[in-house]
Amino acid sequence: MRDFPLIALYAAAGAAVAGVVGALVLVAVRRRSVAVSLAVLIAATVGSLLAGTLSVAWAMFLSAHDLAVVVTVCAVGALGAAVTALLLGRWVIGAHRALERSARVLGEGGPFTAPAIPMPAELASLAQRLADTSDRLAASRERERALESSRRELVAWISHDLRSPLAGLRAMAEALEDGIAEDPDRYHRQIRGEVERLSDMVGDLFELSRVQAGSLTLTPARLSVYDLISDAIAGADPLARERGVLLADDGVEPLPVEVDGKEMSRVLANLLVNAIRHTPADGTVAVAASRRAGSVVLSVTDGCGGIPAEDLPRVFDTGWRGTDARTPPAGAGLGLAIVRGIVEAHAGRTGVRNVPGGCRFEVILPAAG
Repeated sequence: MRDFPLIALYAAAGAAVAGVVGALVLVAVRRRSVAVSLAVLIAATVGSLLAGTLSVAWAMFLSAHDLAVVVTVCAVGALGAAVTALLLGRWVIGAHRALERSARVLGEGGPFTAPAIPMPAELASLAQRLADTSDRLAASRERERALESSRRELVAWISHDLRSPLAGLRAMAEALEDGIAEDPDRYHRQIRGEVERLSDMVGDLFELSRVQAGSLTLTPARLSVYDLISDAIAGADPLARERGVLLADDGVEPLPVEVDGKEMSRVLANLLVNAIRHTPADGTVAVAASRRAGSVVLSVTDGCGGIPAEDLPRVFDTGWRGTDARTPPAGAGLGLAIVRGIVEAHAGRTGVRNVPGGCRFEVILPAAG
């Protein structure tokens, strides 16, 4: 029993020396393959055990035969551990290389597919994270393609819409300059009307750029949707009378909301003008406001006859103007895109669906506490 502390001391000394050597080797190969690090780690572990055992055997002055037996047993054990380490390393490296090939496809723009071979838990978790990233990248690319398509359509439509009034302004200006205009006052009124149309278009483009750039500054205040809708109806009433459209109250509850009054008035004005322009004479545009599951829903229902189902997801896209029958006489298809941008800046969302005889646009806002 008195020899046990001494035996433990010899074993600890031998194991410590082997452990220090193994640590130094691990530091030296830290940038190499994980298989090399795994082999060095197992070798250091087995080496520590072997060094401790041999130190004790040497200190006990065993016979040459007994010492040879101990050395042989330790050597065989070390060889088995080394082979095991190499096999484990090849398995880990194989899984790593398979994951690397799948990740390379992701880097080249393709979809990520996790390797079908069994992998350690850490590599399996990494593969799952890469799969989630691949899904998000695919969704982002789809949004980018849709946005680029909308931008191309917007540029084409803006170019067309600018060319017509500019050509008309040039012709009228030349007629006035040459003195061949039979009714100069009428020409002046037409010129002013075209200039106002161009000014409205530029204003819409500026507002849309603010919304898309995230530079829209809101000043929220507690307001009643009843007051917002009343003001919007009063502002759109002259256009409705001019086109023979009736503006109707379809049930407006005096619900409180925290919104920027100016921007939300623009939202309602855009929706009402859009509805009036697409509703035939003697038709009705109905406005409503109600509470739904902790939110306030503002709706504008027109008599446009409905929107094709395949176009419904694109209604609020930049530049969308639908079929020729729904193309407005002015503007560049920016009003509804501005509506969506302003509503989303208020942490709300927009929607549209067909109803009998027309379609219903909805603005869903968080209810004020």
